[in-house]
Amino acid sequence: MDIGIIVVFIGIVATLGCAGFALHTALSGPQRQMQRRAETLRMRLTYGVNAKTVQAATRSVKRVEATSMPFLDRLIKRVMPRQALLQSRLARTGYNIAFGTYVLVNIAIALVAILVAHFITELPLMLSLLISIVAGIGIPHLAISRLAQRRNNRFIAIFPDAIDLIVRGLKSGLPVTESIGAVGKEMADPVGYEFNTIADSLKFGKPLEQALWETATRLDLQEFKFFVISLSVQRETGGNLGETLANLSDILRRRRQMRLKIKAMSSEARASAYILGSLPFIMFGIIFMLNPGYEMELFTDPRGKMMLGAGLSSMGVGIAVMAKMVKFEI
Repeated sequence: MDIGIIVVFIGIVATLGCAGFALHTALSGPQRQMQRRAETLRMRLTYGVNAKTVQAATRSVKRVEATSMPFLDRLIKRVMPRQALLQSRLARTGYNIAFGTYVLVNIAIALVAILVAHFITELPLMLSLLISIVAGIGIPHLAISRLAQRRNNRFIAIFPDAIDLIVRGLKSGLPVTESIGAVGKEMADPVGYEFNTIADSLKFGKPLEQALWETATRLDLQEFKFFVISLSVQRETGGNLGETLANLSDILRRRRQMRLKIKAMSSEARASAYILGSLPFIMFGIIFMLNPGYEMELFTDPRGKMMLGAGLSSMGVGIAVMAKMVKFEI
């Protein structure tokens, strides 16, 4: 058997193992959180432990578990620039993803890319190295952005209902802090999780505005910033907070309706972009299955490599332009 095939096979197996471990570590965060909440409730009911003590212990456990590979995390934190930005992006996904897990996935994808590019398609080593770097950095970056966007969309979808719950609490005579705590208990995640975090910060004595702005910085959503600004202005100038928040809830609903309307109106253009962007790759795969030798000229002949690079570059520019044309800011 060819040594190149053996190396590729070993690399793919090792990479899949690393990726599986990293995925298990990232996705098991919510399950561990539910287990910690159940253990906290059991301790309070059985031993009568003080709630603040249990919350402090839970936060300490959470900080320890956020580092799945301590040595790798410490090494990355020493050499990686802009750590706060990366940590903020990882936190927006809603999963407990450590630095070590993220870098391990980057390395695994880069390894698979260079093995496929150099040993299977027989591209030059420097070009294969460039492809591996782009794939190792770009694919996890896009995946994190996608997870964060999905979580933001879920947050925006139910955030007006959370504001309505706060308005009802204010009308019934509850203070703002108690209404925020009620949102954390009643609303589904991610809104419930974020408001629970704010309520815990308030219980430990943190000012309301500071807790709200920390959450607004972490989420980086205009809708939540509108909410924080409304509370801040009301605390400084006074007025009917319930009416202000009710108007904000109506504005956010209209904003989301407008966004969905624009998405529906631009769906035809997006579908055309998807079809035009995927058609060359589909035809390439069909021709490769019918006549592999005909397609391999693009990888073995220098002129074919230049044509392949130029075609992929023009395709990338065209896809980027079409994506920009159908994207609207509200």
